[in-house]
Amino acid sequence: MKIKMLVMDVDGTLTDGKIYIGENGEVMKAFNVKDGYGIVSAKKQGIMPVIITGRKSKIVEERAKELGIEELYQGVEDKVEVLKAVAKKHGILLDEVAYIGDDINDLGCMKVCGLTACPNDAVFEVVESVDYVCRSCGGYGAVREFNEYLKFCKFGG
Repeated sequence: MKIKMLVMDVDGTLTDGKIYIGENGEVMKAFNVKDGYGIVSAKKQGIMPVIITGRKSKIVEERAKELGIEELYQGVEDKVEVLKAVAKKHGILLDEVAYIGDDINDLGCMKVCGLTACPNDAVFEVVESVDYVCRSCGGYGAVREFNEYLKFCKFGG
């Protein structure tokens, strides 16, 4: 199986899941440079990076732009519907999609994708259902680790 698309959740996967809200309402999230490198590396392998997240954030939009992620979907209630539409748009079979997420709202996508993973600190139901459990926690390089797994296990590029 060759993976052509890598779909990622944000909170708890690309971040540690913490959302910082200041007294003036500003929201902050922290992204790991290792994950950024992994995403850029996936693109070089011919794997299209996609973000599908339930929350909406200008910060995520900026990070996606910085990494050259053109397929960004925020405020999504039905992740499976969006995943199927994006795959169809690009002529990619669901078996050619890798998905990494950490929580219950990711399970639907995980059931239809060819290869799945989660950060080490994902919820129990997710850990029990994925193909690969990263050693890294969300926000601490799990996405890069999964990309390296794809690369070295000959799923990508």
